[in-house]
Amino acid sequence: MSVLKRMFAVRSIDSIVRDLESAPKLKRVLTARSLTAIGLGSTIGTGIFILTGTVAANHAGPALTLALLIAAIGSAFAAICYAEFAAMIPVSGSAYTYSYATLGEAIAWIIGWNLSLEYLMSASAVAVGWSEYVVNILGDWGIQLPSALINAPFGKGEDGSLGLTGAIINLPAVLIIVALGSVCYVGVRESSTANNVMVVIKVLVILVFIAAGLAFVDTSNWAPYIPENTGKFGEFGWSGVLQGAGIIFFSYVGFDAASTTAREARNPKRDVPLGILAALVISSILYIAMAAVMTGMVPYPALNAPAPVAVALDAHPELSWLASLVKLGAIAGMTSVILMSLLGQPRIFLAMSEDGLLPPVVRKVHPTYRTPHVATAWTVVLAALFAGLFPLNVLGELISIGILLAFTAVCIGVLVLRYTRPDTPRPFRVPFAPVTCVLGALVCGGMTYFLPADTWWRLLIWTALGFSIYAAYGYRNSKLRAEGR
Repeated sequence: MSVLKRMFAVRSIDSIVRDLESAPKLKRVLTARSLTAIGLGSTIGTGIFILTGTVAANHAGPALTLALLIAAIGSAFAAICYAEFAAMIPVSGSAYTYSYATLGEAIAWIIGWNLSLEYLMSASAVAVGWSEYVVNILGDWGIQLPSALINAPFGKGEDGSLGLTGAIINLPAVLIIVALGSVCYVGVRESSTANNVMVVIKVLVILVFIAAGLAFVDTSNWAPYIPENTGKFGEFGWSGVLQGAGIIFFSYVGFDAASTTAREARNPKRDVPLGILAALVISSILYIAMAAVMTGMVPYPALNAPAPVAVALDAHPELSWLASLVKLGAIAGMTSVILMSLLGQPRIFLAMSEDGLLPPVVRKVHPTYRTPHVATAWTVVLAALFAGLFPLNVLGELISIGILLAFTAVCIGVLVLRYTRPDTPRPFRVPFAPVTCVLGALVCGGMTYFLPADTWWRLLIWTALGFSIYAAYGYRNSKLRAEGR
């Protein structure tokens, strides 16, 4: 068998399910409601509380709502495809495992490696946003922290290059990752319970903001709905809306966290698809409603701030009572996103290790807590490193491009499996599969075109690093080849 053919060998669904039965057992404690909360916990966070301001002020203007809608449509196609795979293959590997069963090992590795841009980098990016809100609220209370300890030492210049800022480390971002990582280390039930509480808090805060802010909406702030392009690609006009959709796509990436906890679901074939789709629908409605109110309360250029929701509230003294509540809700919201990201990434590492593509130590399960504790420790260390060193704009763009490529692969994978394994039982089926899958791949893949060019360069460097690890270790130790499947 040639090297190329080996690299693109696929794992059969039967072998994946068979290996799942003999793999170390994780606690099956999650219901459909828990999985929906995990999806919401991973979704509603920095995207709505911080990136919406950046996208409105620099790319889309009041058409932020349109950018969110476009991103939601792309996410919906991908979510439906995820649901079919999750019901067929209830494993922890998410898009990585789905790609392994359809597109081959090398593609699966790259998808799994780039999924870390969603989970690992998401934990880092949201921790940076969390740090900004915490520093802001501490400032309200008269507590000032040293600038060198609350900012990233690397910053992004106007030409897209990275340079030194003079800061030492974003210490609050590092500390929140370590604290929440220890919760994930102890157990999924504890993580799920903590997440449920924070999801209730942030959803209530968003609903209160929408209800209170409606009375202060000035419709003149929505005109022009799509501001005229400045002459530069991505700065307003339709190119700005589409680039904004690509960046804001980060806001929706969490729904698939439900698929990474499939091995801990009580009835994964039914509950995981329900959790995925319910989380996406609820978050989409909340996002678009909140964006419409926020851009109606203040002119969109004013939203270019670390805490845009607070900016909208501060513009109306009558809502001063709500400002602190929203900040606390934002902190709770981002805390749950970090928690769920740190919960999802280790389970992808676990799946990759069980396939022999990562060292055996990664798949160890704690004898008492029944969690992938080594993979969790790896995740916490790496996430803390990125959170401490890099700013939100660099991390957010990397997350979007990584997950857009993963979603594209999942949409294509469903279509491939329909033709290669048409008789495989599918508890949930993508409706109008050829059309839905092709549209999902086109929308998700197409949005990557509108992301900044420097993001592509960083993705290429990240992918080259990942492929080097695969060539040096994964290819030689693949369980698929060792067993001659």
